[in-house]
Amino acid sequence: MYLDNSLSFDQMMALRGECFRHQKGRLTQRIQLDGKIYFIKQHHGVGYREIIKNLLQLRWPVISARQEWKAIQKLKGLGVAVPEVLAYGERGINPATRQSFILMEELAPAVSLEELSRSFQQQAPSFAWKASLIERVAEMARILHQNGINHRDFYLCHFLLKQPEAVLYLIDLHRAQIRRLTGKRAIIKDLSGLYFSSKESGLSQRDYFRFMKAYDGKTLREILEKDNFWKKVRARGERLYRNHP
Repeated sequence: MYLDNSLSFDQMMALRGECFRHQKGRLTQRIQLDGKIYFIKQHHGVGYREIIKNLLQLRWPVISARQEWKAIQKLKGLGVAVPEVLAYGERGINPATRQSFILMEELAPAVSLEELSRSFQQQAPSFAWKASLIERVAEMARILHQNGINHRDFYLCHFLLKQPEAVLYLIDLHRAQIRRLTGKRAIIKDLSGLYFSSKESGLSQRDYFRFMKAYDGKTLREILEKDNFWKKVRARGERLYRNHP
């Protein structure tokens, strides 16, 4: 564990502020410490039932803040903008009752790409600005997948554009997986989630082609000649969209 102040592990786990998300065994809050604003995720143990349920669904369970901490450190080393970690701590051997926390800087002022893209239909951005943003998202996705990382919650809402620097950050990495190589199935899941979340953003087919070219580093002709991968991405994304309430 590391921290700028002297709060103990128990004190970190007892911190309370504005609740942003409360899920099984995990609490995400916006808090104030020493006059500064932070986000803290506190993991209180998910129990064996949740672990078994996830494994039966072929999903790796999130049992601590370690996954997010490791993903943030790796992505930071790869040049991807991620929240700064101020503190991380973990205790307990039993995966069902393990406790942990991760304290991160607040990215403010910032807007998610989900919010931003929905405004495109009312006020179209400049061509150059939108193109550069699409290419940056594609570049970040490529860096993840080429370095053994898949996000598992890869949606536009988890990209934050921080002002006034206009730096694009990737957040919510608590489910991220890090392996030697990222499998094609995991990549398709990530990219289809991104496509699904962009369905109401007003993006054109040309915008999607721009993303594909930037992600693959190939010409559109080369991509379309071997388009099976992107067909799978789109088909899965369309299915997610149809099934979404």
